[in-house]
Amino acid sequence: MSIEWLVMQQGERKGLESPSHPVLLMSRIRLARNLAGYSFPGWAKAPQRQSVYEACKDALAAIPQMSSSAHFEVGGLNDLEKQLLVEKHLISKELCESRGSSGVTIAQGQLMAVMINEEDHLRIQVMRPDLDFDALWADSSALDDELEKRLDYAFGPELGYLTACPTNLGTALRASAMLHLPALVLDKQMEKVVRAMNQIGIVARGLFGEASDASGSIFQISNQQTLGESETVIIRRIEDVIRVVISHEWKARIRLFQGNAVKMFDRIGRAYGVLRGGHLISSSEAMNLLSMMRLASDVHMLPVQVRDSVDRLIMEMQPAHMQIGSGKTLAPGERDEMRADLMRRTFEEIPHPDPSKLSFEDSGLDSGSSVDDVKADEE
Repeated sequence: MSIEWLVMQQGERKGLESPSHPVLLMSRIRLARNLAGYSFPGWAKAPQRQSVYEACKDALAAIPQMSSSAHFEVGGLNDLEKQLLVEKHLISKELCESRGSSGVTIAQGQLMAVMINEEDHLRIQVMRPDLDFDALWADSSALDDELEKRLDYAFGPELGYLTACPTNLGTALRASAMLHLPALVLDKQMEKVVRAMNQIGIVARGLFGEASDASGSIFQISNQQTLGESETVIIRRIEDVIRVVISHEWKARIRLFQGNAVKMFDRIGRAYGVLRGGHLISSSEAMNLLSMMRLASDVHMLPVQVRDSVDRLIMEMQPAHMQIGSGKTLAPGERDEMRADLMRRTFEEIPHPDPSKLSFEDSGLDSGSSVDDVKADEE
């Protein structure tokens, strides 16, 4: 099956485009698993890697959750196709650089994907558009159980699931959420929030995970500790932390708008103007401009449906998406021109942000919350 299958399914990636949520883009659970009797991928010789690859690929093809899936061998993909899968959060950059006998199986709908021979033999991931970690864990666990019926996992009574990196030992579970936190960034509170999370074993990364920038004020929040605690305890902690971070983001928004409304209206208005009238827009600039449009939609200065358009554009304006969508390789300048054209066409249909409609009704805070309440809470 060709990579175009993924592009054609873009509108069918149920949940990650619509309905969207304020602050939250998606949540995810990832499980690392290895097969007993085989070296980890980074140490395995070619015949072992191939044996693991075939065993895992066959097991995935046989389970119900992957009945309408597509499988891609990394060695059969060009650089642009690999980048597309990274942009869709379906594979990691590490898998792109793997040295043979590696691949990924992607379920229809693109909310489940399993990498083979990345850092571990299997990396199972399931995504959702909400904060229902119970449902995420149920889906992840069911997929894991089906694979375990067909594969002999490496597991120790004291260390739990054995993994290539010691930090993944135990449950080998990473629970995460992708959050849009522009107010915490603008209010210069994000560094303090990150430090507080680090003290309880929670880490913040950029849009594409480890070592990536928080482009467009988008952060991935996930647990670090996997050993010595049950899956339920880990999931409850990360869910609680994420809800607290979302609450702080809303409080920062109230501070910014009620503290200097004109400055915020100006930021949003200028971003809208560039998106509607610009002719050259880089990917990093587009992310920051779209961040302001998502914020404007969250606070009702723009229709809430604009948030869906922004989330779609965040994906479609990425370099590989644009080039595969156009059917040709594009130089950076050509991409900037095409990206600007995409933004103009989209925002021609979107009304100008309206400051008179400013509302924090979706914050989940008390309807009477004011900037004074927020300041008191922060102190």
